[in-house]
Amino acid sequence: MTSRSVAKATPLHDIHQRLGATLTDFAGWSMPLKYTSEVAEHHAVRRAAGLFDLSHMGELELSGPGAGAALDYALVSKPSGMRVGQARYSMLVSADGGILDDLVVYRLDEDKFLVVANAANVATVHEELVTRAAGHTTEVRNASADWSLIAVQGPCSPQIVAEATGDDVSGLTYYSVARAKIGTHDVLLARTGYTGEDGFEVYCAAGAAVEIWSRLSDLGSPRGLVTAGLACRDSLRLEAGMPLYGQELTSDVNPFDVGLGRVVVFDKPGGSVGADALAAARDADRTRRLVGLSSVGRRAPRTGHAVLRPGTGERIGTVTSGVPSPTLGHAVAMAIVDADDVEPGAALEIDVRGRTEQVEVVKLPFYRRDR
Repeated sequence: MTSRSVAKATPLHDIHQRLGATLTDFAGWSMPLKYTSEVAEHHAVRRAAGLFDLSHMGELELSGPGAGAALDYALVSKPSGMRVGQARYSMLVSADGGILDDLVVYRLDEDKFLVVANAANVATVHEELVTRAAGHTTEVRNASADWSLIAVQGPCSPQIVAEATGDDVSGLTYYSVARAKIGTHDVLLARTGYTGEDGFEVYCAAGAAVEIWSRLSDLGSPRGLVTAGLACRDSLRLEAGMPLYGQELTSDVNPFDVGLGRVVVFDKPGGSVGADALAAARDADRTRRLVGLSSVGRRAPRTGHAVLRPGTGERIGTVTSGVPSPTLGHAVAMAIVDADDVEPGAALEIDVRGRTEQVEVVKLPFYRRDR
């Protein structure tokens, strides 16, 4: 008999239980799926604000004079060219160009970077960074246990975070990070997110998470802030056309396959892992691509459903993610298709458990906030 592994708990686990959250095992963590209704939480983020526990994410610190060069070699981007206080979306790929994880890199000081990895991939990212940093004067440390991550997302988030920190956050631009305080606690405040709304991610010491969460909740509640779980986080990011590792992003695709070739930097002085394969992918005639699908049917396309040509029934792709969109009022999905004639406006079909649903190819994202 084998013992069943127990999901890890974030520092906010007891709060989630007291709030009556529906908990789920996600990447080995016990995480809130929803607190009340995922649709209500979704609308709250679009209209006011949502408070998310993201403490399952992994944080890896690279420090030392060679940290920038090590990351240039390890990742597809060029972190050494970042300014202190800048954040950048990047990827870790294998030698054949397959995506091992998508990441956010923060430059905290001249010689210090923070790399944030998806929960399921922390061990892989840590191992690869250690291996790829060999020969560079840098230390790679898995600091995930030291950090908690709390996100405030939605149009009211600037006012809530400004009140919590006592700072004017208007100067903190999108994809940047600054040091701040919430109460007596030092935090890293990043203007980033995964919902398509304006928002902030607060990196704090694990021991400070409960106090900071409570402070943000108390200040945000009068402005319509609600606690929000993974279910609405998924529908929000899908409406915003943001890919998810394990769904749109896998080791079987490269950044160019999924429309993210813009994050790849070539001709770095020290080269980088996967550069030759990515150059070949950049220059190849492309048929495989990630597309958006809009459905007027009652049944939403779901992960794994086949994408078909109308009339012939030829399978040309697979749905990677799909949900009924609370904001738009109809189903949306993303799919990877292998065809060179699939453009916005094209009519396709989805095989939903043996029955076909009509869909239209649309340009991503499905939703874009007013700026």
